[in-house]
Amino acid sequence: MLHKTLQFYKNSHPGTNVTVLDMFDRSASLQPLWKQVEGFTEAIYPIMQNAADGVHLICYSQGGLVCRGILSTLPDHNVHSFISLSSPQAGQYGDTEYLKYLFPQFVKSNLYHVCYTAVGQKISICNYWNDPHHRDMYINSSDYLALLDNEKANPNSTAWKQNFLRIKKLVLIGGADDGVITPWQSSQFGFYDENETVVEMKNQKVSIISFSRLCVCLCVYVYIYIYIYSGVKKCWPSS
Repeated sequence: MLHKTLQFYKNSHPGTNVTVLDMFDRSASLQPLWKQVEGFTEAIYPIMQNAADGVHLICYSQGGLVCRGILSTLPDHNVHSFISLSSPQAGQYGDTEYLKYLFPQFVKSNLYHVCYTAVGQKISICNYWNDPHHRDMYINSSDYLALLDNEKANPNSTAWKQNFLRIKKLVLIGGADDGVITPWQSSQFGFYDENETVVEMKNQKVSIISFSRLCVCLCVYVYIYIYIYSGVKKCWPSS
């Protein structure tokens, strides 16, 4: 799959230097997201240093959250465009085949018993498992997404926001036939309220200092592009 992706980019943009990072695949993708951020940062940073005109990041699925962590914590990155392709940017909450594959004994309504523990936070999907019926537990327990979203006390929140805002373009791509990301609008910062009704990004309740839903704090600084594609289903486990 990575070889085909690399060839596609080279054919579409001849002359452009393209690097595909083959890291944290398969079972390794379950490692904590902060560990993955650290690993990818070590691999990406030298590429950034050799790109005087900046780079574009194309990040797929869970990788979109990893890239968000990199952009938030790396103060001197030179990323021009961040393209988030079918990534659970607002979290995940759904009884999908992927969930049954990872946690065969659980459904979405009780997975919080695992995810919102110290042990659960060592599993990547639990780092962004966002149960709308247990918001307090999510905010108190989440070691990753709640920090990035500035929903949990974080002394680095101002610096992280400034780091992220170094990008010039944010491209959010997702669609209703995703089959894994639930709700699929999470790929565009929409998410469930307590009634499991999807609240789109533009209607999220945010404060001017909030980093989570972007519609207030980013629109002033960054061009945001949203694309919705139907008929495209995510394949898993990825190969």
